[in-house]
Amino acid sequence: MGINSTEVAYGFGQMGSGFVDDTGAFTPPTGKVIVAVQFISDSTLTRLNAVNSDDEAYFGTQSQVANNGANSEIVDSGNTFPAGVTVFGRYNLLTLASGSAIAYFGY
Repeated sequence: MGINSTEVAYGFGQMGSGFVDDTGAFTPPTGKVIVAVQFISDSTLTRLNAVNSDDEAYFGTQSQVANNGANSEIVDSGNTFPAGVTVFGRYNLLTLASGSAIAYFGY
């Protein structure tokens, strides 16, 4: 039998979502973070900021920092995420260069 854990549920997008289809900066509601980004159409990113207690790690067109891992490459608007792909993590800002996505919220 499964365990009904709110801690697990809250960490995997059970706190709602937001649809994004423009190039404006999208931020989650106060007190929440983006825990997954599902691309609805072929999409490119301008920026996806990862939440980190030490500093901000970037998944986007920013300089790589230690928290991105060794040999991590910069993802820029030249990299296309096909429709249906989902990126998981803990993010506090999403900016699309093109396409559309659903951002799922958690704590």
